[in-house]
Amino acid sequence: MNGAVDLPLGLAELSFRAAGESLVRRSVLPSGVRVLSEQVPGARSATIGFWVAVGSRDEQPTGAGHPATYGSTHFLEHLLFKGTAGRSALDIAVSFDAVGGEHNALTAKEHTCYYAKVQDRDLPMAVEVLADMFTSSLLDAGEFETERGVILEELAMAGDDPADVAGERFFSAVLGEHPLGRPIGGTPETIRAATRDAVWEHYRANYRPQDLVVTVAGAVDHDELIRALERALSDAGWRMDEPGTPVERRTAEPAPLERGPELTVVERPIEQVNLLVGVPGLVASDERRPAMSVLNAIFGSGMSSRLFQEVRERRGLAYSVYSFAPAYSDAGLFGMYAGCAPQKAGTVVELLRSELERLAEHGVTPEELARAAGQLGGASALALEDSDTRMSRLGRAELTLGEFQDLDEALRRIALVTADDVRALAADLVSRPYSVVAVGATDEAALSGAAEAVSATSVA
Repeated sequence: MNGAVDLPLGLAELSFRAAGESLVRRSVLPSGVRVLSEQVPGARSATIGFWVAVGSRDEQPTGAGHPATYGSTHFLEHLLFKGTAGRSALDIAVSFDAVGGEHNALTAKEHTCYYAKVQDRDLPMAVEVLADMFTSSLLDAGEFETERGVILEELAMAGDDPADVAGERFFSAVLGEHPLGRPIGGTPETIRAATRDAVWEHYRANYRPQDLVVTVAGAVDHDELIRALERALSDAGWRMDEPGTPVERRTAEPAPLERGPELTVVERPIEQVNLLVGVPGLVASDERRPAMSVLNAIFGSGMSSRLFQEVRERRGLAYSVYSFAPAYSDAGLFGMYAGCAPQKAGTVVELLRSELERLAEHGVTPEELARAAGQLGGASALALEDSDTRMSRLGRAELTLGEFQDLDEALRRIALVTADDVRALAADLVSRPYSVVAVGATDEAALSGAAEAVSATSVA
């Protein structure tokens, strides 16, 4: 495979060899269902995912003719495990437990995925059960109320974790009113207000043949997978011969953002202050994403990174310190995290900013570039030993990027990143409006000076 492979929505069949001689195949069925598989030589297990490009950002307030759907995506993720006309919740659980398999789901900001990992011989069973869950869940009223309590407990658990609280506030601060700034799981208020009718409407509107993407990686035969999937979906009542067109991918144009609060402080009587400092980042399709990967590796990923060395090793100000750069279809973030003593919080905020500013001004060394390339290449290769990672890579390629990159292509793009690319990107990030979030035993007065200094730098 040379270069990335485009995944046009209108192309019915596609097949190619990827790095390591894995065989990638993609079929767009007449109904609009998209199926991607990666057959990995020597694998004895497979991971399968049923995806829809619907996440927390797609939920709507009350509008003409429809109820509010805030929190519905996460609610629905829970409910699809609670039973269908042919299977109870226990039946679903037993199906996987009886063969030593794993099954779960995740709700993200731009997609939802229901997945399972099984031995190769049990893949037909996984296809059948996941297809039944996906198409035919009852959303029973009694189970709905039971699961409401479960989700409220899940949110309460996250609310007790100061790092989780800081993360949610950080997205809201950087992205403002953009839908990506909302919590993925909803809030206690939206979950209490959710109705079965609203979640049912959300289900029927977004879980259709044209929305479904099925990805499988590991020990998989593509033709057998297609037959099993078509049989399972037909048994569920879907008309697989009825023409359909896959839903369009999201726009890749960066959205206009209006920042939320410049400084957010959540007072908690805990030993550390959880700090997040950051700016809007890059969208997923930005051609500078390889440079962002390199920048993040050098700046805040791993024990040799600049943040770790300066904040922890040299100054002893934090135990945990790192940077991160999530990217979505039309927005992204670049953030820096540190957990520190309350009396050190102001110093750490200024230090995080100054380290990024130093990177923008002085750039990186050839040694750092080489180390970043080795780190990214090694981490990617190790991750691909797991069929879960390969399955997820297929899903992201189909739903978000519209292209597939194998390991060789990813490393080729990383190798093209220059020191000038990294410095220019750092300078761009430094120029963007900063947001500061703190959760812990501190207050706005203690941090306002540091926040103002960071903000002044971004404006200068």
